[in-house]
Order: sequence, then C-alpha cells, then structure tokens
Amino acid sequence: MPSYELSLVLRQLPRPDLISVIKRTSEAIFNKGGIIRKLENLGARPLPHKVSEHGVVHKEGTYFSIFFDSAPTKIMDLKEEFGRDIDIIRRNIYKVEESAEYKCTLHDEMLPPAYRKDVQEIIDIAKRKHKPKYNYNSGLDYYPFQK
Repeated sequence: MPSYELSLVLRQLPRPDLISVIKRTSEAIFNKGGIIRKLENLGARPLPHKVSEHGVVHKEGTYFSIFFDSAPTKIMDLKEEFGRDIDIIRRNIYKVEESAEYKCTLHDEMLPPAYRKDVQEIIDIAKRKHKPKYNYNSGLDYYPFQK
C-alpha cells in the first residue's frame, strides 16, 4: 500500500471536541482499510486568510498532519467523507514518495576541482564541442564578415 499524508485544518474547538474529530478521522481511515503511521499536532494558529467553509467564516484553525498507508482506490472516498465533516475546514491528501538512497561523496568533493570526476566529464564534453578557429589563409583567427 502506498503512503499518504493527510493535512487537516480544523476549526477552533475545545480539547474534548478536538479529540473526537481526530478519532472520527482516524476511524474513517481504519474503516477504509488504512493504517495510521504517525499523527502530528502542528498547533493552533491564525489562518493566512479568511476561509468560508460550511457556511461559516473561519479566521483561526488547528493544524494536524496524519501519515497513513491506504489503497489508492479508497483515497477519493476519504476525501469525500472528510469534505462532509463540518469540523474540518481544509483537507488535502498527498502521496508520499519514497526517498532515494544517497551515497556519501564527501571524499570526492574534497578533492581539488581538476581531480573531481564530474569536473573531468565537463571538460571532456567541452573539448568535444571545441570548434576550430577560422583560418582560410587569411591570417585572421575569426571570420571578418557576418554569417
């Protein structure tokens, strides 16, 4: 199952109601066959602009981020279900890409530029593209007339 991140903006609620909204959201993920990996509370803060959702204008919200695994066919169902919840102001689900493994090249990068492999490749490319200077028995190393 692919990994997803659900970013939520909830309306300002007292703590018990906030917990019930998070429980409803997590139960919806569980009911669709998902597995929650991590839940982050990013805190309450003012919204960047006034947001009108479900007929109410909101100026402040509580931000949450939920990382979960789920089948791709269930994502649209989750978006629809979260859209009907009146306590959720904004909801976005993003697919989390697997990060590639990087090999440490510090030893190579500490070498002087002339000895680095990537710099030598650039020099070779530049030598291949080198054009000969103009020399049609004129004694000039450029073409005096425009082409």
